[in-house]
Amino acid sequence: MRGYLFLALAVVCEVGATLALRAATRGRRRWYGVVVTGYLAAFTCLSLALSSGIGLGVAYGVWAAAGVALTAVFSRVLFGEALNRTTVLGICLIIAGVLLVELGAGG
Repeated sequence: MRGYLFLALAVVCEVGATLALRAATRGRRRWYGVVVTGYLAAFTCLSLALSSGIGLGVAYGVWAAAGVALTAVFSRVLFGEALNRTTVLGICLIIAGVLLVELGAGG
């Protein structure tokens, strides 16, 4: 269970860093500090999740899928970026794929 907490923290840090990167590239250079800190924290938490016994395929799949989904939603809210039916369907397919990987790893 501790590994999944680290994995959740890795996702939150990665999404935060990616959103900060978007803000930084729009002329808000002070956000680059958040970017570097967020990515360092994300990879540290991901390595702790792996060290706790979560398989690499499962951890990376969950990390990537949750990151894609949350980044798409928050970029819509914060930056007004597109989030249409096709995008939402793609996100759902990614999540379904990760769930299948998770189920396959358990068996």
